[in-house]
Amino acid sequence: MKIIISGGGSGGHVYPAIAIANALKEKGIKDILFVGAKGKIEMEKVPKAGFKIEGLWISGFHRGEKLRNLSFPFKLISSLFKAKKIIERFNPDVVVGVGGFASGPVMKIAQLKKLPTLIQEQNSFPGITNKLLAKNADKICVAYEGMERFFQKEKLVFTGNPVRKDLQGVENLKNKALDYFDLDQDKKTLLIFGGSLGARSINNALYHSRSMIQQFDDVQLIWQVGKIYYDEFKNSELANCSHVKILPFIDRMDLAYSASDVVICRAGALTISELSLVAKPSIFIPSPNVAEDHQTKNARALEKQNAALLISDQDAREKVLTAAINLLNDKEAQQRLSQNLKRLARPEARDNIADEIIKLGSS
Repeated sequence: MKIIISGGGSGGHVYPAIAIANALKEKGIKDILFVGAKGKIEMEKVPKAGFKIEGLWISGFHRGEKLRNLSFPFKLISSLFKAKKIIERFNPDVVVGVGGFASGPVMKIAQLKKLPTLIQEQNSFPGITNKLLAKNADKICVAYEGMERFFQKEKLVFTGNPVRKDLQGVENLKNKALDYFDLDQDKKTLLIFGGSLGARSINNALYHSRSMIQQFDDVQLIWQVGKIYYDEFKNSELANCSHVKILPFIDRMDLAYSASDVVICRAGALTISELSLVAKPSIFIPSPNVAEDHQTKNARALEKQNAALLISDQDAREKVLTAAINLLNDKEAQQRLSQNLKRLARPEARDNIADEIIKLGSS
């Protein structure tokens, strides 16, 4: 059986795609080809995970920025032609779309050729690409209840979001994790990250409290500032603190989660799925720059279940570090959040999605 997995543009699309591919591989499917967008994160991360990838000259449509959209029609036409060539040459049994720019042309061509297609939607509010493709898709794997608001009910399969297998059992990696990040085993560890590219408002919120952070004697930080912000922070006064590890990107998230006692992060669907699996007490700062403010909705749902804390992006500067220190010092609260979050985990998601793909390819 041959499978194409298309999409990307951010870690929230790429890592679920890799998790699905690994599950397929474990089930005996070896002929897997990724198709992504040139210059995006998938062109680096997919080969690193051991899979082949081809890139399309494609990007998103920028609302309100007319000049940036002048090349969009040419990119779309180019990508449709290249997607057609890739599909005709590879001859897949199933084409999977995980959202993001590249999945549009690939899935569209596959549907025109009447090939079986499956969409994996990570969020509670689907992106425009998946909405457009859903009408002609055979199956749609979702991670949230109530998705019949957007998709045909008979096509939906509630699977949860696929996460990396290496996140299972991170509680056994604590000593390795502390060595990897050169951390003190007698200090509490705060993990901060803002997605694969970083988050300016979270970075600024932490930097705003730099005088407090410099004085920490029993707390240490693993802080992923993001590649685009790294140069800005790597020479700051915080970078000179031995208890603050400022990183452009964290390749070993399994070890980062294992080392941490409390996590500060965005409220993207993938992040929530990972944190549910590793059951780490978390403070979510939802990004305000996403469709339908879906990250706030994600975080609010967890807050109502007493499974996480929520601080708005605008309040982060004044509130987040104090909230984190209070949580680090409250073992009972940590345990309560951890237990409630763990109930939401779906470790079987990657295998269930792989099974749906294999069923489509066998029908």
